[in-house]
Order: sequence, then structure tokens, then C-alpha cells
Amino acid sequence: MSAKGRDTKRNWVDPDEAPEWDTEAFARAEIRQDDRVLRPADGTLTGRGRPRSENPKQLVSLRLDREVLERLRAMGPGWQTQVNAALRKVVGL
Repeated sequence: MSAKGRDTKRNWVDPDEAPEWDTEAFARAEIRQDDRVLRPADGTLTGRGRPRSENPKQLVSLRLDREVLERLRAMGPGWQTQVNAALRKVVGL
């Protein structure tokens, strides 16, 4: 199972229901002997996170009319992405 598909937020009551660990998860896991840590965990067990974008978004400060901002936010989750797509069309990208 891919790291993206793992259910890492659930508190597993029955260990038999927990997802199986793959080789990478074992390689990153903490190793202990009794109360002594022999090797600390290397990051998280769910993968290394999102890859860096070649074209990352830029943070800007922009003053908008209250009504405009309210209308944009009313678009629901992802409204900023939708605004970015609309602006790309306006500037011809």
C-alpha cells in the first residue's frame, strides 16, 4: 500500500486491522532494546512528505473590498486555487 493510502490517523484497537508495514517503514522506525533507543526514528513512517514544487506559489498581500472577499470565500474549500486559476486566465496563462 502506498504511503498516501495509509490510514495513519486511526487509533488501532485490534493490531490485526492495522495496515502492514513495508520495508521503507521498517527502515525508518525507531529501534529499542528495553528502555534504550539504539536507533531513533528517521522522520515519519508515512513517507517524506510532498515533493518540492519546481514552481512554488508566492505569498502576496492584497487589499480587496470586503464584499469581493466574502464572495470569493463563499466559493467554498479551494477558493484560493479557483481565484488563482481565474487570474491565470485573465493574464493569458
